[in-house]
Amino acid sequence: METKKQTIKKAFKAAFPNTIPIFAGFLFLGMAYGIYMNASGFSFLYPMLMGLTIFAGSVEFVAVGLLLAPFDPLKALLLTLMINARHLFYGISMLEKYRVPGFKRFYLIFGMCDESFSINYTAHIPEDVDKGWFLFFVTFLNHCYWVAGAALGGIFGGLIQFNTEGLEFVMTALFVVIFLEQWLKETTHYSSLTGLGISVLCLILFGGSNFIIPSMALILFSLSLFRRPLKERRKTDDNERRSTDSDDCSGGIGDNDHQVSSVHPVSRG
Repeated sequence: METKKQTIKKAFKAAFPNTIPIFAGFLFLGMAYGIYMNASGFSFLYPMLMGLTIFAGSVEFVAVGLLLAPFDPLKALLLTLMINARHLFYGISMLEKYRVPGFKRFYLIFGMCDESFSINYTAHIPEDVDKGWFLFFVTFLNHCYWVAGAALGGIFGGLIQFNTEGLEFVMTALFVVIFLEQWLKETTHYSSLTGLGISVLCLILFGGSNFIIPSMALILFSLSLFRRPLKERRKTDDNERRSTDSDDCSGGIGDNDHQVSSVHPVSRG
């Protein structure tokens, strides 16, 4: 029987490879944020502590202007709520997955960002790996990457000068890669195509600055409405795929048998 230490170690080893792409994105974008904070007159402690306690990249960038402006807590509250309202839909989607015991559940709720949500929602967790610790380490590692990037950017911001314009596109590219990986894993693409179609429609109707919340609300509504038929269709497709794979395997065995008997007739007795 595994000890708790072995269980935690196994979960860490399973979670870490999934976070490597996030490491690259968070390190560069976190450094850009730290450099931006340094250029605005803040020491490296500010981006490091804000990354540690806020852990919401978009809000942290906006918070620079809020810190420099006159004190207005109501404006900060409404702006933060507006920017991060999409996390309401993330939370609804993760209600079942985040039912894990102990402190891990509360940390998962606190540390859920776009990237952690993408990995934890789509990751295939091995059966011998503890789900709670796997989800925890994905979130914890992503959190560490962001804090480290922000702190490094704050430290080196005064020492190096370079143009960071367009660096935020790293995260867009990262989401494209995550989406493509998920597409390749799917046996059916109904959910992905629904999300793409609704997002494009909302982008046309509401514009680039306001389409995220309406599109997520419509996606949630559509997938909830058609959840049962989509689930049944997926089961059917999975059964058909298993049946095809089984036929291919049995066909391969038969072919190999024939080859063995023709090449080594004596060995068959």
